[in-house]
This record gives sequence, C-alpha cells and structure tokens, in this order.
Amino acid sequence: MRNITRFDPVTDMFDDLLKGFFVRPVTAANLESQEQVRRARIDVLEQNGEFKVLAELPGVKKEDIKVQIDGDQVSISAETRVEREAKDGERVLHSERYYGKVARTFTLGAELDDARVVAKFENGVLELTLPRKQSVAAKQITIQ
Repeated sequence: MRNITRFDPVTDMFDDLLKGFFVRPVTAANLESQEQVRRARIDVLEQNGEFKVLAELPGVKKEDIKVQIDGDQVSISAETRVEREAKDGERVLHSERYYGKVARTFTLGAELDDARVVAKFENGVLELTLPRKQSVAAKQITIQ
C-alpha cells in the first residue's frame, strides 16, 4: 500500500497559510468566493484479499456521496449543504460547522474488482469493501 500520509494539523495549517500569501492575494472577497474542497479522513485496512476503507463523512446524505474506481485508484467525493432558514432579526455570531465539498483520492497497490465492491453508509461513516481482482495465472504456450 502506498500514498498514505499521516495527518498533521500544524503543517496543513501552515501550508494553507503560505498558499494564501504566495499563490494569490488574501482578501475577504477571495476567501468567500473560492470553493474549498476538504480532504475526507480515511482508514484503509487489508484483510482476506480485500481492502476495507472507512471514510468519515459527517453531515452528508447518502445520495450526495460519489465513489469511483479506476483500476487501483479510488475516489470518494461528497457535498454538504446549508439547509437553514434565516429568521427575521437573526444573525449568526459564530459558526464552525463545515458546508461544502469533501473529497479524497488514493491509490491501492492492486487492481480492484469493481463488480464486487460493496458500499455501506451509516452514522456518517462510509464503509467500502474493495476486493482485489483475481489475477489470471500465466498460460503456458506450446511451440509447434
């Protein structure tokens, strides 16, 4: 298995800060207008010739989740939307809840059998069972 990195909130925050200063000017208008995509947090396990992926997608509806498999690459994306009505005279003082897109793409070390993939979503956790594609044994060719 490859391409799995350890989560480091300080480094991620510092990288995001530097991206803001050196890649584009940081202004309130830019921060509000840009659509940010966050990385979904995942666990990947291997057991009995198949991979099991657990992805945290809190606040997401099952209908808003998309999973794509291409060979040994897995892509998970989802979107949460604000479903709140602003009441007359109400103003938001503080909000930490995230609304927007969440995505993650990673590569596993083996071809996956996309016909036998099983996906379950319960309590904000997506569970994917990804069986490996059965390799065809090498065929001996007789020379005439």
